[in-house]
Amino acid sequence: MTLRSLLAAACSAFALAACGQPAAQQAEPAPPSAAAETAQSESERLSAWFEEQFQIELAYSPEGQTYLGLIDDLDAYGRWDDPTREAFDASMARARGRLAHMHEAFDYEALDEQAQVSWRFFEFIIENQIRQEPFWGHSYIFHQFFGPHTEMATLLIGYHRVETADHARAFVRRLEGMGPVLRDQIALAEERAQAGVLPPRFAYPVIIRTAEGMITGAPFDDSGEDSPLWASLQEKVAALELPEAEAGEILETGRAALLNSVGPAYQALAETMERHLEMATDDDGVWKLPDGEEYYRVMLANFTTRDDLTAEQIHQTGLDEVAHIHGEMREIMARVGFEGSLQDFFAHLRDSEEFYYPNTDEGRARYLAEATAMIDRVTGRLPEYFGRLPQAPMEVRAVEPYRIETATGAFYEPAPLDRSQPAAYYINLADMGETPVYQMETLAYHEGNPGHHMQIAISQELENTPMFQRLTWYSAYGEGWALYAEALGKDMGFFEDPYQDFGRLSYEVFRAARLVVDTGIHHHRWTRQQAMDYMLENTPMTRGDLDSEVMRYIVWPGQAVSYKIGMLTILELRERARAELGEAFDIRGFHDVVLGSGSVPLSLLEELVEAWIEERRG
Repeated sequence: MTLRSLLAAACSAFALAACGQPAAQQAEPAPPSAAAETAQSESERLSAWFEEQFQIELAYSPEGQTYLGLIDDLDAYGRWDDPTREAFDASMARARGRLAHMHEAFDYEALDEQAQVSWRFFEFIIENQIRQEPFWGHSYIFHQFFGPHTEMATLLIGYHRVETADHARAFVRRLEGMGPVLRDQIALAEERAQAGVLPPRFAYPVIIRTAEGMITGAPFDDSGEDSPLWASLQEKVAALELPEAEAGEILETGRAALLNSVGPAYQALAETMERHLEMATDDDGVWKLPDGEEYYRVMLANFTTRDDLTAEQIHQTGLDEVAHIHGEMREIMARVGFEGSLQDFFAHLRDSEEFYYPNTDEGRARYLAEATAMIDRVTGRLPEYFGRLPQAPMEVRAVEPYRIETATGAFYEPAPLDRSQPAAYYINLADMGETPVYQMETLAYHEGNPGHHMQIAISQELENTPMFQRLTWYSAYGEGWALYAEALGKDMGFFEDPYQDFGRLSYEVFRAARLVVDTGIHHHRWTRQQAMDYMLENTPMTRGDLDSEVMRYIVWPGQAVSYKIGMLTILELRERARAELGEAFDIRGFHDVVLGSGSVPLSLLEELVEAWIEERRG
C-alpha cells in the first residue's frame, strides 16, 4: 500500500501536526473544553479529550482534511501543509504537552478495556515520534519513489474534489501556493544535501524526468497535449457545467497559476536535482549519513513497532525464511513436473510468454477484469472467517499516466471517510512484461480482500473508537496483515492453480528476502548490485521489478522489513491461540480481535490476543 502508506502521516491526528499550519490564522488552541472535563466516566472523558485533540490537530493540516474528504472549510481547501522545521518543532512541542496532560489528567486504572487500548496506542504514537525526532533531517525529501513533487499533484488530481465553483477556485489557490511550498521543500533538500544527506545518484534522473513531465504540455508548451494538472483542472471545471464566463475566469486564473507558480518551481526543482546529482555518490546505505547506524536502528524500531529486534537478528530471520519457502517452492516444481533447479524455474517464470498478457489495451483490460473477479470470489467467502466485514466499496484500477513511472507495481488507496468515492486497488500496467499473471491472485488478496481493503476499511469504520486510532497506520501491522491475508487465501481453499500458488510463495519469499536485503544494504553495507544479485538468485521476480524494489529499499530504510515481521507475528499469535484454546479456538473471533482496534503496534497486538485467549478460556 502507498501513497507513502497513504494515511501513515496524513491521517493520524498527532502526526498531522508535523506538517501543517492551522486551517485559519487563529490563536493557539484552547485547553480541553468543559464538556470533556465533565464527561460521565473516565473513559468518556478520555474519549472526548482524544476527539478534541484530533480536531485541533486536523486544523493544522489542510492536506489531511482533503485526504479525509473534508471539503467544507474553503480556506483550508485552498492551502497546503507547512513543511518547515519550525512547524515540525511546534508539532513536537504539542505532542509532548498532550502526552504529559494525558498522564496527569486521566487515571489509567479507571478506564475500561477499550479506553486502555486507546491510551496505550496514543502513548506509543507520541513516544515513537519522540524517538525519531533527532533524525528529522535524515530522510530524503525527493527521490525516485515518492516526494512532494508527486504527492502534491496526486492530492490535487486524485483527492481534491470539485463539486462547486468555490471548490474549483480552491484548486486554483492550491496551484498558486504549490510553487512556494515546492520551493520550501527544495530549500530543505538543499540544507540536507549540504549536511551530506543525499540519495544515491540513481534517484536523480527519475526525479528530474518526473519534474519535467509535470510541466510538459499545455499551458507550458505547444506540444498539443495537456500537462497533468491543467488537464485535471479543465476536466473538473467542465463537469460543473458553469456559465461560460465563470468557467473561463477560473480556468484563466488556473492557467496563470501554472505558468507563474507551478512551472517555475518544477523547473527550479529539476535544476537543483541536476546540481545535487553532481554532489551525490553511489553509496547506498544510510550508514553513510551522520549517525547513520543509530538512524537505521530507530527506523527498524519504527517500522517493526518493536525495539527488541536487531538488524542482525532480522537478517538471520530472513535467511531462515528464504530457505524454508524455497522448500515449499520445490514441492510445487515437482507437482508441475518441472525438471531443473529452483533458479531454472525462476527463469522459466520470468521468460515464458505464457505467464504474461499482451502489452496491449486488450491485455490490460483482461488483467483488470480477472483481478476484479478474484476479489469478488474471495469476498463471498469472508463471512466464514470474519465476524467484522468492511462496508466501503472498492474498485480495481490501472495507475494513471501522470504517476505511472514513480508508482510501484500495485498499491491500495483508501476511500475517504465520507465514502464519497470508493477505495481503489491500483495496478501498474505500464509494461505487461513486468506484471506476471501467476502473481495476480496473491496481489488481489494482498491489496483487496482480505488484505489492505478489509483491514483499513474496518479500521475506519470502528465504532466508539477515537478517530486517531481509526486512522493511524503502522506498516508492521498493516503490511503484516496484508501478507498474512495472502497465506489466509490458501487456508480458505484458493490458489488451486499450482502456478498461482507458486505466485503466493514468490511474494512470500520476496518479503522474506527483503529482511536480508534491507539489513544487507543499511547494516552490512551491501552495494546495490549485491542486493540485486541476492534477489535475483532467491526470488522469481523480474529484473525490472527488482531493480525498482532495491532502489526503494535504499531510499526508504527499514520499511521493507515490516511486511514479514508483521506476518510472522500474526501467524505466531494465531498458532499460540490455537494451541492454548484447542477446540475453543475460533478463527472468526481471532480475526475480529486482530482487526478490532486499528493498526496497533505489534507489542500491543500481542497483549490483545493474550487477553482474548484468557477470555475464551474463562
